[in-house]
Amino acid sequence: MYESRQQPLLTHAQFLRRVFGHVAVAIGMAVFALFVGMAGYHWLAGLNWVDSLLNASMILGGMGPVDALKTDAAKIFASFYAIFSGLVFISLLGLLLAPFIHRLMHRFHIDEEGTS
Repeated sequence: MYESRQQPLLTHAQFLRRVFGHVAVAIGMAVFALFVGMAGYHWLAGLNWVDSLLNASMILGGMGPVDALKTDAAKIFASFYAIFSGLVFISLLGLLLAPFIHRLMHRFHIDEEGTS
């Protein structure tokens, strides 16, 4: 997916295409994670779809739940969804930063090879 040390640095247009590809995948992952949360809150906690969206969004964003959960199944789901959301957040951050970090490291290697 990424170019090796021996390959030249991507052009600006190619780099932007790579970044937009990563952003598209990140948006897809976030939408999927939001849908999982909405479904769980709707079916396990008995919340309507709008309240499910609110709770899933707040958990996914790191804010915490809005509505009090009454059943044990809903509480267990919320616990696992919170852990899942933390992992999704870390994964999305890595996915979005990867092209920039790779380009920076690639540029350092090019500069290093040019001075030898």
